[in-house]
Amino acid sequence: MMNGILLSEGSDVDFMIHGVFSYEFFGQKVWITTTHVCLLIVMLVLIGFAIAANRVMKHASEVPGTFQNIVELVVEKLDGMIHGVMGKNAAKFANYIGTIFIFILISNISGLFGLRPPTADYGVTLPLGILTFILIHFNKFKYQKVSGVIKGLCEPWPIWAPINIIGDVAVPISLSLRLFANVLSGTVMMALVYGLLKWVAVFWPAVLHVYFDLFSGAIQTYVFCMLTMTYISDAIGSE
Repeated sequence: MMNGILLSEGSDVDFMIHGVFSYEFFGQKVWITTTHVCLLIVMLVLIGFAIAANRVMKHASEVPGTFQNIVELVVEKLDGMIHGVMGKNAAKFANYIGTIFIFILISNISGLFGLRPPTADYGVTLPLGILTFILIHFNKFKYQKVSGVIKGLCEPWPIWAPINIIGDVAVPISLSLRLFANVLSGTVMMALVYGLLKWVAVFWPAVLHVYFDLFSGAIQTYVFCMLTMTYISDAIGSE
């Protein structure tokens, strides 16, 4: 069951997605993979953190403790980032942007704890891109109306409409592929290090983990959320 879940498991280490167990669903065999297991672990961590943060903030003190300081710092930094990009529209999307930021970040850095990052699976990053795509076009039709959307597709000339449509459709693909490819490349590199060097890879791969999982993971999280906020702000336009 643990094959493929833990990257540092030993000589059988690889970067592929493996089936953990299967079950029948309406006559079809459905597999629970290592991605599902790692995704569940990440979700449980986030849910546990959210429950603990909710209880602490309900009884917040004027002299905050360590955990309260952490929660307030996270919220303050996320609010600052969102307000810096979206301005007066930040309050409407703070929950969504904050949620995907924390989820993607924890998923990316889960490799530090030996897990296979869920975002190294395109089946995880593509739905994130599609959610952003839906949110972009919902707000585009809401604020620009149908006439504004059609006008935007025909700029600068009507002959450019097919190209503009392709550009819109490419948004979720580019968002999801960028995140997926960067996280997967780090996963592949670490799997090669552990698989080829075996017992030699004892302490020094920690430096690579810091780069591929922590630094690169944080950068890709920021890029995904920054592009999401930019696309949504552009879709809203000037009310």
